[in-house]
Amino acid sequence: MNKLSDADINENNKFFSENIKEKLGLKYSPVAIKFILNESDIPEGINQIDENLRHCEFVKIAAEGKSFYATAENQTCKGGSAAIGLDEIPPKIADGEFYYKLGRFKSIGSAKRTYDKIPKVDIRSYALVYTPLEDAKFQPDIVLIITNPKGGMTVSQALVYTLGGRINANFSGIQSLCADAVAGPFTTKEPNITLACSGSRKFAKIADDELVVGLTGENIGCFVNALLEAKF
Repeated sequence: MNKLSDADINENNKFFSENIKEKLGLKYSPVAIKFILNESDIPEGINQIDENLRHCEFVKIAAEGKSFYATAENQTCKGGSAAIGLDEIPPKIADGEFYYKLGRFKSIGSAKRTYDKIPKVDIRSYALVYTPLEDAKFQPDIVLIITNPKGGMTVSQALVYTLGGRINANFSGIQSLCADAVAGPFTTKEPNITLACSGSRKFAKIADDELVVGLTGENIGCFVNALLEAKF
């Protein structure tokens, strides 16, 4: 089988994005994310962002139309950066102290037990690329969709359209756009639906009526085919 050119991949991604936006009635573009192991692997034409923000904010910026890559130095939320494989986990997050002191848990033990179960990428990357799906000239590792509950329902129906089954959403109300929506699907190769977190709602302005879906890039074509074929 001949390898697809960057132009062919981009045409496919434009098709996927157009149909996802239309079928789900999205306000924002789906976001393509790619893990970059080495600096030399950064796709041509993608530049480093010139500001330091949180991963969830980078997702929102890409959803609004900007393409860029961000290294660990650009990531100001080190818990989120660790979840996606750019940083070491800060000790006070790993042992539960950070979230306990925020008042999110009754004890350090409950904070640690929750954090221990949060998905984490154990491969250290140089950077992550963030871009609207329609602008991606590469096969994304993860595609993020910011939608509403009805859109989440349609996503769920599309995911079970071909093979049936159930949707197993996995979240705890913390580290949503990083651990739940990116690290989880990346490590398990399964989609996930998450209700966002206090940080992403505060800093990335995920609205009260929005949720986030993380899809694996390998299966995005099957997902879009289901959106087009099924009668919802």
